Amino acid sequence: MPKRGKKYQESLKLIDRTKQYDLDEAIELLLQTAKANFDETVDLSVRLGVDPRHADQQVRGAVVLPHGTGKSKTVLVITKGEKIKEAEEAGAEFVGGEELVAKIQNEGWLDFDVVVATPDMMGIVGRIGRILGPKGLMPNPKSGTVTFEVAKAVKEIKAGKVEYRVDKSSIINVPIGKVSFGKEKIKENLLTVMDAIIKAKPAAAKGRYLRSVAISSTMGPGIKLNGQKIMDRN
Repeated sequence: MPKRGKKYQESLKLIDRTKQYDLDEAIELLLQTAKANFDETVDLSVRLGVDPRHADQQVRGAVVLPHGTGKSKTVLVITKGEKIKEAEEAGAEFVGGEELVAKIQNEGWLDFDVVVATPDMMGIVGRIGRILGPKGLMPNPKSGTVTFEVAKAVKEIKAGKVEYRVDKSSIINVPIGKVSFGKEKIKENLLTVMDAIIKAKPAAAKGRYLRSVAISSTMGPGIKLNGQKIMDRN
């Protein structure tokens, strides 16, 4: 295990690793332990009681954070016809069709954070699935990135839309803002994501759904939350 820095070790002393903290106390601790000389990202990690190997236990979706993520996202829209102008007016940085697919395919161009595509272009987008898929960039209807409502999709992404998806270890990792947001904005963003994850519980999931919930800053230690109390809100 790599040796942790002095600031991390100091932060670790403030946290009881065996305790599940109430949300307010956890966020206060997070703000105390974020000691880096830059505005750290706040990450939420949730381990679920699902088996992602089964299609009926997949947990995936997207939600717009009320206070955004603190990071501007570069959007690529793959479409044609009148939807090109619609996407440009909504604020997409890159808009086009086959020529952009070819650029990704032939040049390995990936200067964007999110890809939105209209359904009539998914046959073409499929050509670059092997490039986009491993990087989590492949458009998907469940995350709202395959749609004819391109203006709405772009505006939501720009407003702070985040995608959550359970990985093969049954864990969801989502950025929920910046340390500079302060306690209340971080709390509202976190609860927005947690409510969405709880509502997305698959019918096939058995036993305890929220196995563990934790928050951390980019350079800080993880802080465990009382997931049951968050679950009981719903």
